[in-house]
Amino acid sequence: MTSAIRIATQAHVATVVLNRPEVRNAFNDELIAELSEVFTRLGDDARVRAIVLAAEGPAFCAGADLNWMRRMADYTREENLADAAKLAFMLRTIYECPKPTIARVQGDVYAGGMGLVAACDMAVSVDTAHFCLSEVKLGLVPATISPYVIRAMGARAAHRYFLTAERFSAAQALRIGLVHEVVGADALDATVADLVGALLGAGPNAVRQCKRLVQDVAERDISRLLIERTVEGIADIRASDEGKEGVQSFLQKRKPNWLTGS
Repeated sequence: MTSAIRIATQAHVATVVLNRPEVRNAFNDELIAELSEVFTRLGDDARVRAIVLAAEGPAFCAGADLNWMRRMADYTREENLADAAKLAFMLRTIYECPKPTIARVQGDVYAGGMGLVAACDMAVSVDTAHFCLSEVKLGLVPATISPYVIRAMGARAAHRYFLTAERFSAAQALRIGLVHEVVGADALDATVADLVGALLGAGPNAVRQCKRLVQDVAERDISRLLIERTVEGIADIRASDEGKEGVQSFLQKRKPNWLTGS
C-alpha cells in the first residue's frame, strides 16, 4: 500500500509531500494520522530547521475523502467527536510545530485543505490555483479549521467565504492574506527556496521563539501582562548562547556559528 505521504530531508530542510493524487490528496484517517506523527517527529528533530508541505498531482488538497465521508455519514455524535478531534490534533500539531513551515501550493485547495495552508507559517501558491471553503454547500461548517483560517484571512473575509462557499483565485487569496506569494508554476520552487534560505540564515532558536511570539501576541489586548511577557522574552533571548553569538558575530563582522557549523 502506498504511503499517504512522502518525506525527503536535505540540508536541514524536510519536505513533506501529500501523496494521494488519485483522490486530489483528500483527507482520510491514514493521512491525518501520518501528518500528526510526521510533524511531531520533525518538530523534535534537531537536524531539521524548516519544513515544506507540498503535494503530488494537480490539486494540493480537496478536503475530505469521499470514502471517509461515507463512513462518517453513519457515525454517532460520539464517533464524530472522536473523529473531529483527530483532525483538530493534526492541525494544531502543524500550527504549533517548533520549526517554521511553508505550504507549497501547486494546485487547488478546498475545504479541510484550507486548514493545512492556514496552519503553516507561510504559503506560496501558483497563480492558477483556486481556493474554496465549500462546507456550507453540504450543510456543514468549517468548524475544525476555523481557528487557523480566520487567523490567516481575517474575520471580514471569513464572513464572506465561509457563508458563500465561493471559489476564489490565488490573486484573491493573496489580497486577503491567506497566502504570501503568488507566482507562475515555473517560479514556485525558486520562491519557496528563497523563503527557506531566509529561514536557514537566521538563528534557529530565534526563529522558534519568533514563531511562538507571533502566536502569543497576535490579537491579544496590549495588557501589562503581555508587555511583561515580551520584556522577559527579549531578556531571555539576549542572555542565551545563540543571542550572545548573534550579537558578537555582528559586532565582529563575521558569520554566526549556525552558518559556519562551528
